[in-house]
Amino acid sequence: MSQNKSIWQSFKNGQQYMATWPMRKELAMMFPEPRYIKATKFATRVMPAVAVMSVLSQMAFNNYDALPQAIAVAFFALSMPLQGLWWLGKRSRTDLPPSLATWYREIHDKITSEGYALQPIKPRPRYLELAQVLNRAFKQLDKTSLERWF
Repeated sequence: MSQNKSIWQSFKNGQQYMATWPMRKELAMMFPEPRYIKATKFATRVMPAVAVMSVLSQMAFNNYDALPQAIAVAFFALSMPLQGLWWLGKRSRTDLPPSLATWYREIHDKITSEGYALQPIKPRPRYLELAQVLNRAFKQLDKTSLERWF
């Protein structure tokens, strides 16, 4: 039961991370998140239709012998957005490597030194905290402040 719960929690974490991560071109070269987020959003929009069409096309042409394969394709198509959400959820809860943790602290310190309120700095930051700090930095710091990192 706890394994099943953790999978659903990972999907929820993925949705939260997808909503938090700043989709900025400056970050696209450094992180895979923008590609995963775009692919997951695309799969969420398109793959349900692919699943339905794969099954209905076989039924429309009375090709019931191919229905098991069409159902397999449908399940695969429906699993694609879930794969993206799962990866994003796992990534959001992964601790930052030391170099990114240092970067997180520098950006956090810059935001707070500019007088903006921010949750306390985490001793072991994860990718979710990095996303939150980056999001705030892009919204609240001016371009000259950001030039140091980007």
